[in-house]
Amino acid sequence: MKTDIFTFDLPESHIANAPANPRDSSKLLHIRVCDNQPTLTDLTVADLDKILRPTDVLVFNDTKVIPARLYGKRGEANIEITLFKQLNLSDWETLIKNSRRLKQGDIITFLADDFNATVMHKMDTGPVVLHFNKSGADLMTALHEVGTMPLPPYIKRLRGGKESDKADYQTIYACHEGAVAAPTAGLHFTPQLFDRLDKKGVSREFITLHVGGGTFLPVKVDDTDDHKMHAEFGVITPDVAERLNQAKREGRRIISVGTTSLRLLESAADEKGILHPFAGETSIFITPGYRFKFIDVMFTNFHLSGSTLFMLVCAFAGIEAMKTAYAYAIQHNYRFFSYGDACLIERA
Repeated sequence: MKTDIFTFDLPESHIANAPANPRDSSKLLHIRVCDNQPTLTDLTVADLDKILRPTDVLVFNDTKVIPARLYGKRGEANIEITLFKQLNLSDWETLIKNSRRLKQGDIITFLADDFNATVMHKMDTGPVVLHFNKSGADLMTALHEVGTMPLPPYIKRLRGGKESDKADYQTIYACHEGAVAAPTAGLHFTPQLFDRLDKKGVSREFITLHVGGGTFLPVKVDDTDDHKMHAEFGVITPDVAERLNQAKREGRRIISVGTTSLRLLESAADEKGILHPFAGETSIFITPGYRFKFIDVMFTNFHLSGSTLFMLVCAFAGIEAMKTAYAYAIQHNYRFFSYGDACLIERA
């Protein structure tokens, strides 16, 4: 399938540079699709308890974003590094701005005492593999000391970011450290909204997918068949899998909060729609024509033009329906991307 099918024009003024306050005051576009035609209703995220059913189950990604952007020096040269994918306790694939002058064996130093990284592998394009002189918990401690939140490039910040991003770019239920990008649909939820959903009877379950740096990378091929997704590590425990399978047997709707939750659920489900415990990597790439095996409803943000995430929502609800919904969102001043507004997508 040609990738240009999934492009649209978005004015830069629609890109959110800060989250809504409170988080659940974000706009919510309720998209109900029947016969490829969307019915669109303007709400706010705070209205979720009014439109969800008492039997619904929300599935959240409880990964926690680490301070994965580092500013270091190689000699006198400034180096900006974004951790991309963890390879072992000490080695990471990284994205480095202006990496052309780096060579294997170069040492990059950071502000913390005795904290540095050595260039282990470098190609003309793509990630640079760094070996840090700290590992495991010690490395994580050093990252928290000198690192900053890895905001995507479309959020405009001065070097080092804003102090408020440490909380803003983290869900309130973040638990397991390992992500280098936030599962942004979850940023809309507040304790007050959880309380109202609890009173409504809506259940929630938590799974873990450590979002990788590949979420920032554009699709550079002309055909979806030629695109390679980067693998991300995920976990669904046996207890959670059993509770979600029981919910399906009872006819309850499974609602994925975000594309990361959706991708992990679909990776762990078999062709009969049974969810299995999962602990491993997934590189699932969902495009139109995919038959969804487990989820029933999507709650998600508005995604980049031509991105794999927009392809995913088009696979779920239809290309024309989603293009119509996105055109409506642009016309009605919805805010896009990580700190932007949300949509709830239901199919007949």
